[in-house]
Amino acid sequence: MPILWRLREKTLRYGELKSDLPHITHKMLSSVLRSLEKEGFVTRKVHPVVPPKVEYTITKRGLKAIPIIEIVRKYGIDLMKEFGVKVKEAERK
Repeated sequence: MPILWRLREKTLRYGELKSDLPHITHKMLSSVLRSLEKEGFVTRKVHPVVPPKVEYTITKRGLKAIPIIEIVRKYGIDLMKEFGVKVKEAERK
């Protein structure tokens, strides 16, 4: 869900996704991206340059999941507020 959420508005490079998800390991991010690509939720484009440039874009199938992710995300933020957990501004967007 966090990856699809970040790709909902723009194409991102692998490094951009990694820096936006600091607690995920490279192995886990690569694994999840491969799975999302295999299932048709994202597309992967490799540009033939050195160093390699790889971009990920959400597909129509992935976009169909965004309203559900938005509901789950809002519920989570509401719970955090209810329990007094500080919610960062970036998490509200």
